[in-house]
Amino acid sequence: MTQWIDAVLIIDKPPGLTSHDVVACVRRIFKQRAVGHLGTLDPLATGVLPLVLGNMTRLAQFYLKSEKSYEGVIRFGFATDTYDADGEPLGEVSDPTLGLEHVRELAGKFRGVIEQTPPPFSAKKVQGVPAYKLARKNKPASLQPIQVEVKEFEILELEGARAHFRSRVSSGTYVRSIAHDLGRLANCGAHLESLRRTAVAEFTLADAHTLAALQNLSGGFPDNLFIHSRKLLPDVPAVTATDEIAVRIRHGQSVNLPDTSRAREVKVFQGQRDLIAIATRIAGTLFHPKIVLS
Repeated sequence: MTQWIDAVLIIDKPPGLTSHDVVACVRRIFKQRAVGHLGTLDPLATGVLPLVLGNMTRLAQFYLKSEKSYEGVIRFGFATDTYDADGEPLGEVSDPTLGLEHVRELAGKFRGVIEQTPPPFSAKKVQGVPAYKLARKNKPASLQPIQVEVKEFEILELEGARAHFRSRVSSGTYVRSIAHDLGRLANCGAHLESLRRTAVAEFTLADAHTLAALQNLSGGFPDNLFIHSRKLLPDVPAVTATDEIAVRIRHGQSVNLPDTSRAREVKVFQGQRDLIAIATRIAGTLFHPKIVLS
């Protein structure tokens, strides 16, 4: 009999796979349909892909605006139709001579709150249709600029026509668009040659496991494979419920909780590991379970 697992698992996504491919692979490994991810990675990209299993899929709503961190390489000399190395070159290919300080100066224009147009090959929907589907049919898509925040964008080094960078951005930011727009400012075109996501919210590469490592596991899944539930949503205060109160929470009933944080929401535990709910304050110490996880 297959064991139902409620957990958060961090995958170090390999290149060439979509986020959905990874989800499908993990579903097969765990023999469990209830698996989702907390933020898409392009096939070209590698790195942190948080997955939620079982009832933990209900946590996805709390990660919709998660900050993300990346490292990667921007190749100057030509743009592509996808804004990354998977696309077709737009125009002639060149090897421009650029100065490190000049590229750093241009990069500074992308820090802060900026207006950004999503790439034509993206999941951004135009009248209900993903832009990439229209792009594949050579149908023009009128993508509207969106407001994003680039909290960090540092050019670490410049090797010929390739700039190595580190960035930290708000949810919804397309690093591909930053690379493309940087190339336009440099008057030579550019695209995102490689990208590695190093963090999503509280999850980092130190938490990540490869798909190969998962496939090689035998004799069950060790607890240290998953993120300890006490580490989830670190900005949300935690309270521990008695067994009696935990039963009421599992039935969706409002309860009084020993909370002094005055926060609007709290994580409710039964014991040290069992995260059973996220509860919303009604008044005083009276809370109602917003989602029940266990």
